[in-house]
Amino acid sequence: MTMPLPTPEQIDKARLKAEQAKARLHALEARLGEAARKLDTRRKIIMGGLLLDAAEKDERYAEVVAALMGRIERDHDRKAFEGWTPPTPGDGAPPAPGGGPDAP
Repeated sequence: MTMPLPTPEQIDKARLKAEQAKARLHALEARLGEAARKLDTRRKIIMGGLLLDAAEKDERYAEVVAALMGRIERDHDRKAFEGWTPPTPGDGAPPAPGGGPDAP
């Protein structure tokens, strides 16, 4: 028994389904990529906040922040930091327990 040949309408319908499936696949891949970029950005923001917080409390981290500031090459990026002063130990950080220059 031989199978009947497909009609042009059946071919068009199959082509349309394939195109729709391909479009759904591209949309899913785009959503996945967007979610990955958002997560990466969130991680960078959190890590930057941790670094700045550490720089307010520890001179070693303040030096790292200063060194990183010196590595900014693009003018556009440098302008984002105009007027900003990198944190240093003592910038609003509470004094260390039981210490400090004025401690008895």
